[in-house]
Amino acid sequence: MSVEAAYTKWSETYDSDPNRTRDLDAIVTRQWLGGRRFGAILEIGCGTGKNTEFLATIADRVTAVDFSPGMLGQAAAKADERGFADRASFAIVDVTQPWPLADGQFDLIVCNLVLEHVADLRFVFSEAARVLAAGGEFFLCELHPFRQYEGTVANFARQGETTAIAAFTHHISEFLGGAAENGFSLARFDERWHGDDAGRPPRLAAFLFRLAPA
Repeated sequence: MSVEAAYTKWSETYDSDPNRTRDLDAIVTRQWLGGRRFGAILEIGCGTGKNTEFLATIADRVTAVDFSPGMLGQAAAKADERGFADRASFAIVDVTQPWPLADGQFDLIVCNLVLEHVADLRFVFSEAARVLAAGGEFFLCELHPFRQYEGTVANFARQGETTAIAAFTHHISEFLGGAAENGFSLARFDERWHGDDAGRPPRLAAFLFRLAPA
């Protein structure tokens, strides 16, 4: 099953399925970005809008994109139901292809639990640098490669059948190298554990990169 098809299938239960990684990601995102203010945010791989509603509280506008129609449909419906549709727009975009977005229009890009499914990180950093304004920031919160080394991949169960979603292992050095090659500097880095992770490698790697000012 393709990554797109798997996430579209998962979209029906993604928000309600037990998922420590998703829950920890939401906590980290709010801790790092809460209390700040941005003009325009681009959220790549928005999924069901699990973080979009929060982002709409700290930005004048949010552009949320995903390549799964099922996930994106859930996100748009959530925006309508919860009253933040006036601050968020949604579009189907495959971030492994050139992004259909104008240069220099965003102050912050947010990417959560996406890049494990992307082979070429350098391309993502290149496009991020293009659409960010000078001095803009790129926040990433991803499954830690230490977990990937153990064989952990995104997965979900439906009617007793588990679907594991294809993934690429990216080392910390790949994130740092791809960022540096495209004009980003590392402003902050952290490794995070869920409360049930005692004795395990970190669950998430979080980065905040800053694009060089003009």
